[in-house]
Amino acid sequence: MNLFDSLENNNRQTPLAELMRPKTLEEYLGQGNIINENSPFLKLLKAKRLFSFILWGAPGCGKTTLARLIASYHNAHFIELSAVNSGVKEIKETVEIARQKLREGLKTIVFIDEIHRFSKTQQDALLPHVEKGLFYFIGSTTENPSFHTTPALISRAQVIMLNKLDNSSLESIAKKGFEYLSKNYGEKQLKKEALDTIIELSQGDARYCLNAIENSFFASDKTIEKSTVEELLQKSSIRYSIDSHYDYASAFQKSLRGSDPDAAIYYLAKMLISGEDPRFIARRLVVCAAEDVGNADFRALLIAQAALQSVEFLGMPEARIPLAQAVEFVARAKKSNRAVVAVDSAIKDIQSGLDYLPPMHLRDSHYKDAKKYGFGVGYVYSHDNPQYEQQFLPDEIKDKKYFS
Repeated sequence: MNLFDSLENNNRQTPLAELMRPKTLEEYLGQGNIINENSPFLKLLKAKRLFSFILWGAPGCGKTTLARLIASYHNAHFIELSAVNSGVKEIKETVEIARQKLREGLKTIVFIDEIHRFSKTQQDALLPHVEKGLFYFIGSTTENPSFHTTPALISRAQVIMLNKLDNSSLESIAKKGFEYLSKNYGEKQLKKEALDTIIELSQGDARYCLNAIENSFFASDKTIEKSTVEELLQKSSIRYSIDSHYDYASAFQKSLRGSDPDAAIYYLAKMLISGEDPRFIARRLVVCAAEDVGNADFRALLIAQAALQSVEFLGMPEARIPLAQAVEFVARAKKSNRAVVAVDSAIKDIQSGLDYLPPMHLRDSHYKDAKKYGFGVGYVYSHDNPQYEQQFLPDEIKDKKYFS
């Protein structure tokens, strides 16, 4: 270590979130779905069976911590890369290190944070080395791997989904961080209201929670009050990624279909406040009005179309009002999907081979010689004789029913 490294270390302020990282799997909180006695994941670890996988979860849910704990549990050499500032060059250097460690009898785990930021070429550079077992790969991502990771890499690395931390886990983490600060920097009191506010605003993010505890601790004299926390944090950040776009749009449309106006208005508000294009939302409304309400209440489609026109005419923030009107109407309207079921059934029939010409009497007869071919012969104008029964479907499927 040179003089400059020593000065850097002396001047570095290690964040509380880093100091509080669990040192053992027993200390790891909030992921009971994969860290429990009966979980296959934990059984594999205890059997000393390493494998490559991708950890997918929200910020601050413990992805990096779990990767480090696994490496420690297996006594493996741990190489940590970030997809933000690493590339093929760093992967090649990592390969050489992994080869050397194998000669020394050590397995290597290569952890790549934010793997979704790697290009296809960079992800492909990992494949032959993972395939040969030169090193084990652990990736972490906040984005859905199905959209942001190459199929070839996913086929070699199991995807493990991590949950947001529950409030109970966050409370344990916050108290542990507060106790550490009190022990090292002087006793202080943490009001329950202040702790509850921190937990609520953290939204399952342990890093955010510990940062809030740390900042509130040093911004307070003897007691950490709720008012101090609120002033420091102001309001929770709105998290809305590419995956959120699809997830919230799906929840929005399913809430409309399920006739829950309260859920639908909540998802509308979430999408609007997150910067979603209101025209996209209005188009979803039009689709739902046609697909899910249908002719059970034809007004729904008219109101949804009016909302779309209003959005384009008004823009935000006023556009939220006609959108909210349309959301309530579509959600409360009676539902019928007969139209979409009928058209999809007909499309399926035609694509599967039931592709036939109309009966001769229905074919176009508005040109010279049409009658000579038999086109239009025998057709009865329905307004002249509404009681007259005539066949409209092709002969081959004349008894087919699409609307039951």
